[in-house]
Amino acid sequence: MKTIAVTGASGKLGVWVVNELLAQGYSVIALDNKKSDKLRCRQITVDLSNLGQVIGGINGAEAIVHLAAIPSPGQFSNEFTFSNNVLSTYNVFEAASVLGIQKVVFGSSESSYGFCWAPKKFDPHYVPVDEAHPQLPQECYGLSKVVNEQTGETFNRRTGMQVAAMRYSLIATPDELKSFTARIDQPLNYKHILWSYVDIRDAVSATIAALKTDGYGAVSLNITSSDTLSDWDTERLLNEFYPEVRDRRRSFEGREALVSNEAACRLLNWKPIYSWKDSQ
Repeated sequence: MKTIAVTGASGKLGVWVVNELLAQGYSVIALDNKKSDKLRCRQITVDLSNLGQVIGGINGAEAIVHLAAIPSPGQFSNEFTFSNNVLSTYNVFEAASVLGIQKVVFGSSESSYGFCWAPKKFDPHYVPVDEAHPQLPQECYGLSKVVNEQTGETFNRRTGMQVAAMRYSLIATPDELKSFTARIDQPLNYKHILWSYVDIRDAVSATIAALKTDGYGAVSLNITSSDTLSDWDTERLLNEFYPEVRDRRRSFEGREALVSNEAACRLLNWKPIYSWKDSQ
């Protein structure tokens, strides 16, 4: 596997993924609706809603990292956000199928669980939140991620392609983590995301690990740090902000994350190594 197509290559995570792939000796085809001066590889401007353009753009690649998406609700109308994210992902899988590409790693989200953007707030059914936790979105973005995961499973059943849905938590650059520390002693700020985050460098390493790992079929994986975005101990956070969550499936040590990354660590032989505390 030498040539990787990356959609959303000009985006926040896309630029970091492309540059790390290049640093590791891969050839990269960067696909986006705009070009970036931060990339030093072949760049193709594509409309991912057009299947023919997608097929033409990824032709020659041996695997795909699909990161293109509207990244949150509220930026566009709900129906546009949903249709854009779902159709573009379907076209990436269809194009991969047409061209015989057998591996797609794509950006899903912890937003698919529903906590982050829910108009009617609700508690986790249990903690730690693992990949078996019900996905209960109440809005267009989280719903699009659920549909995209099901789309990946469909193509795995049809063609046998390996599909990794990366349920990224809040992705933060080192500079962003520095700004977060200014409010780290105010845990209410991050309650709605269960204090879950991942350093962008760890998100990159997990993404590339999914490319390199074989034999997993179709999987969904939480990609998150092993600690919380808080200076409170996790048990204190639960007692203060989620006292109604009675199903605690184990105790938490120190600032241990409430969203479990154990499946990703085990399957991908990956481990996050960065923390917001490193930026202090």
